[in-house]
Amino acid sequence: MLKDEYLKKCVTADEAVKVVRSDDWVEFAWAASMPALLDQALARRKDELHNVNLRGGVILTPIACMEADTTGEHFIWNSWHMGGRERKMAQAGLAYYIPLKYSELPRYLREDLQTDVVAIQVAPMDEHGFFSFGATVSHYAAAIEKARAVIVEVNDDMPRVHGGYDHTVHISKVDYVVEAGHKGLPQLPSASASEIDKQIASYVLPEIKDGACIQLGIGGMPNALGQMIATSDLKDLGIHTEMLVDGFVDMVEAGKVTGMNKQLDRGRIVFAFAAGTQKLYDFMRDNPSLAGYPVDYTNHPFIASQNNQLISINSALEIDLTGQVCSESAGTSMISGAGGQLDFVEASYNSKGGKSFICLPSTYKDKQGQLHSRIKGIMTHGAAITDTRPTVQFVVTEFGKVNLKGLSTWQRAEALISIAHPDFREELIEEAKKQKIWRRKA
Repeated sequence: MLKDEYLKKCVTADEAVKVVRSDDWVEFAWAASMPALLDQALARRKDELHNVNLRGGVILTPIACMEADTTGEHFIWNSWHMGGRERKMAQAGLAYYIPLKYSELPRYLREDLQTDVVAIQVAPMDEHGFFSFGATVSHYAAAIEKARAVIVEVNDDMPRVHGGYDHTVHISKVDYVVEAGHKGLPQLPSASASEIDKQIASYVLPEIKDGACIQLGIGGMPNALGQMIATSDLKDLGIHTEMLVDGFVDMVEAGKVTGMNKQLDRGRIVFAFAAGTQKLYDFMRDNPSLAGYPVDYTNHPFIASQNNQLISINSALEIDLTGQVCSESAGTSMISGAGGQLDFVEASYNSKGGKSFICLPSTYKDKQGQLHSRIKGIMTHGAAITDTRPTVQFVVTEFGKVNLKGLSTWQRAEALISIAHPDFREELIEEAKKQKIWRRKA
């Protein structure tokens, strides 16, 4: 019976995307879950469609719809979190960022937003009629609740993932099934760790104790820390994270992760979405130690903080002398997005024994090769504030770590200047004096 229902709903990609109308909002690709056949088929309808808003984020592969339309008259990309491809589209006026607190995304979909069509990639249907969302659980279930039509593109290479809840969709909720065969998944190699990344990670590692519960962001520094944890003496670690990356596999394979000290999902690795190399996708396939959850579970500060010793490690682009953190834009130009950083900054601090770390190299070079400090007197004009100053706990550069909790403005300025690059410290002191947040000690 389930197989019959499945076969009745099987169509070509070109047939499926006929359900999309002009002015529709389509919940689309996320990270490793790009529905390539649906994307290509929708692109072929370009000339008959206008003002179709596509929503997605963390895009790892080209988007055929956007490549087919360089005018923005037919397709508009709306990004929950920008990757490199989306940044280029935004600079061309073809993509726009959606400010969000990632833990709230399912609620936006249920209460605030129009969603006409869901077009997503899934794993093959099981014998009970369920399609696993695989690498992206995140917010898909919430989008499906509101949609007029649901299209699933079945990728035989998408791992079927165990979950907590809202990690599957039943054939009865699906309108069209498009079989893609073996399409593989986009690879996201772990960013190589620089010497500065390793130095920053070396300041964080001593703060992690046996039995801690780990959340890692993406990038060279979190990758370096994951490698350090894998070769450390730490044991009985847990994982509760929004993004599952290769570094966690290294930790598991090194025997560092049991999850047995977790207060929630004991013994299980909790995540909202995954992107990495084939090693990660193979690890995920039918692995009962994993629990894919919607992001309003993984990232909700109240929920995540119930795990003791929650350690969150995230990166930033700049921080000002009062402790405001920007992790998403260079001035008014979007680089990535807020993601779940603030969620985990709050969750880890509210966890018993938990700690939050914002990590950033002390400097960067501009296109002309000129060196600039990432610790600034005031934020770059137009910079988005990701973490407000009262929420920030530890800040770490290659020159050390400081804890800003409870510090007054002069203490914050003093602490942050102490971990700035030495070449910029005098300049920052002068800036602090102008702001009247510098106190000359006796």
